[in-house]
Amino acid sequence: MAHILITSGPTRQYLDPVRYLTNASSGRMGSALATAALELGHQVTIVSGPVQVTYPEAAHVVQVVSTEEMLDVCRQLFEECDGLIGAAAPCDYRPVQIEASKIAKTGQPLRLELIETDDVVATLGQEKQGRWVVGFALETEDQRLRALAKLERKHCDLIVVNGPEAMHSLDNSVDVLDPSGTVIAALAGAKGEVARGILEIIQARLVPLRD
Repeated sequence: MAHILITSGPTRQYLDPVRYLTNASSGRMGSALATAALELGHQVTIVSGPVQVTYPEAAHVVQVVSTEEMLDVCRQLFEECDGLIGAAAPCDYRPVQIEASKIAKTGQPLRLELIETDDVVATLGQEKQGRWVVGFALETEDQRLRALAKLERKHCDLIVVNGPEAMHSLDNSVDVLDPSGTVIAALAGAKGEVARGILEIIQARLVPLRD
């Protein structure tokens, strides 16, 4: 069986000691994927941003806060794993400057200068060597086209496409694409059921590559 690294949840990029940028990712999909992987007998390590969900006890969970922390931890752990499922929604931007004190209200507009964070899945995809990588793409338009572009840029073996309605929801509706752009599965329902469908595809297409 495989040792699978799963990223899950959002990350936070602080503006000052109390305010931060984040998103509505709940970690439910990451937890469901971990449960499905464990049911198939795989070893699971989860790197998670701040969430309220409970992860399965049999998984090894490492908690992080920022996108930078998630990437650093994943790069260390990925060396001991067979594959990655990048289900997290890390912040894509961070402030150029983090204020040391709480930003006070002045009655004037506040302008933030943001720069892109490093892409966790793309970085690990470039370093995967003989390992496999499954990415997630949340898109609001041209979903399949944009997801396929991400698959290529991030060196993924498969990519799972969903929309913003998946965030903080109990259900999900996804397409699973291979590198040719073919939709190899369309899955919908409770996140637990969707996760089992995704893991069945991974089991059939990717895990034997490491046996």
